[in-house]
Amino acid sequence: MIIREKVVAYITHADPVSGRTRLLVFSQPSAPEAGIQVPAGTVKPGEPPAAAAVREAREETGLTGLELVRVLGERTVDIRPWGKNEIHHRRFFHLRCHDETPPDQWEHTEPDPDGGDGASDPSPIVFALFWVSFPDGVPDLIGGQGALLDALIPDL
Repeated sequence: MIIREKVVAYITHADPVSGRTRLLVFSQPSAPEAGIQVPAGTVKPGEPPAAAAVREAREETGLTGLELVRVLGERTVDIRPWGKNEIHHRRFFHLRCHDETPPDQWEHTEPDPDGGDGASDPSPIVFALFWVSFPDGVPDLIGGQGALLDALIPDL
């Protein structure tokens, strides 16, 4: 069994009209079975997890005005039910978007995805990103990515 170091980034932003907090989520138009997700990915060898969270968030969203607020916690997830003989050690982070007016929805292409397994498909991935109201408008996130959403509440 392989253990992989992973990061999950919850990106929040104040809605410019209502002032309410929003959470950034996305889908993959070419892979609807991937469900609704938040930015996440593999920690590179020697990379601090906090730096990996910011890097993954930028790569998957195209946003540049991101501030690392804090680490929210950790979880270990057995992903064998999803077809991989792996355990993911996930660290969850809160990032705040300081872009004044990010779009309500947009597409962004991650040109060089890396699943950290050396065998991932190097084809670019298109993400369809959109903001949802937090906490009441957050859909179910795939693969346990929503495990620490409640930990965001003290930051808001």
